[in-house]
Amino acid sequence: MKSAKLVLIRHGQSVYNLQNRFTGWTDVELSEQGVREARDAGKLLKKHKIYPDICFTSWLKRAIHTANFALAELEWEHIDILRSYKLNERHYGAWQGRDKDEVKAQEGEANFLVVRRGYDVPPPPLREDDARVVWREKKYAMIPKELLPLSESLKDTKKRIVEYFEAEIQKQLQEQKTVLISAHGNSLRALVMHLEKISKEDVVKLEIPTGEIIIYTFDENIKIVKKEVLL
Repeated sequence: MKSAKLVLIRHGQSVYNLQNRFTGWTDVELSEQGVREARDAGKLLKKHKIYPDICFTSWLKRAIHTANFALAELEWEHIDILRSYKLNERHYGAWQGRDKDEVKAQEGEANFLVVRRGYDVPPPPLREDDARVVWREKKYAMIPKELLPLSESLKDTKKRIVEYFEAEIQKQLQEQKTVLISAHGNSLRALVMHLEKISKEDVVKLEIPTGEIIIYTFDENIKIVKKEVLL
């Protein structure tokens, strides 16, 4: 009998990753290395004979393009791809676009780490008149303004990720499908935290590198029976 599988890919390196900048909901491209990482992810899936039935991504092109490159290498581009802003990266508020080392120097290392790696402390929010506010972007025009963040903690990110997972993705797993999610460092950390019941103290140590593939296998009750990181 076929087992349900959840395949998580963190997008390849983005140009902001390369420049050591906070990205969040800023919609930046993959770097050249990021394109290679995305293609390598597809080659790994092909090597291990993992062929998804359906794919989910965020609304951010670094995740969308990672899925596209991976599926092209897998020669598996016919499957449905569903996209949701609820799979977007954590919103880094006023830190978005800023150099991480400069923010650390300004905020102090202790406060920097509490916000960046902690669970329930968000960065300073964007002002509503800031040009970076996402409700100014055409693609978010139909989303109620109160659902679009000005800043998020990992706790906030987890709330929307888990809501979407339980509403849309879990039912695919209940049908014993292999589900691919191409998303982001913190949106995937939040989902892994939920799936593995990781505490807010221990999630500080959880890191998912760009291009990494994590695979969960589930039993008929959608309980994890196996976890592996493809190498």
